[in-house]
Amino acid sequence: MIEIARVYDHPNKSAKSSSRYLVERLWPRGMKKESLQLDGWLKDIAPSNALRKWYAHKVERWPEFRQRYLAELRKNSDALQPLLEAARRGNVTLLYSARATEHNSALILSDLLRSKLRR
Repeated sequence: MIEIARVYDHPNKSAKSSSRYLVERLWPRGMKKESLQLDGWLKDIAPSNALRKWYAHKVERWPEFRQRYLAELRKNSDALQPLLEAARRGNVTLLYSARATEHNSALILSDLLRSKLRR
């Protein structure tokens, strides 16, 4: 199972038994590395700096951001492998730092990973 969680929220009980990966290019403000209990920080799977800056969390750009991010992921499909392998072994939690819980790159990434696991 693949879940997503905001790094600033307290982990639920199921998250503690899951592999936890930070899927952000930048380290979350105010977070200490040891407090996240990560299995990995996958910077290369996050949206590029150019795309991240263009999007700037403007909801009206969400559909275009989604398309552009998926295009980046298709070009960098090797970066998906660690997450796919971890998900085949057990539960995976993708950690993100954006305030927007309904419009963030972890949602797009989790949807893509789920579709690849179903194949």
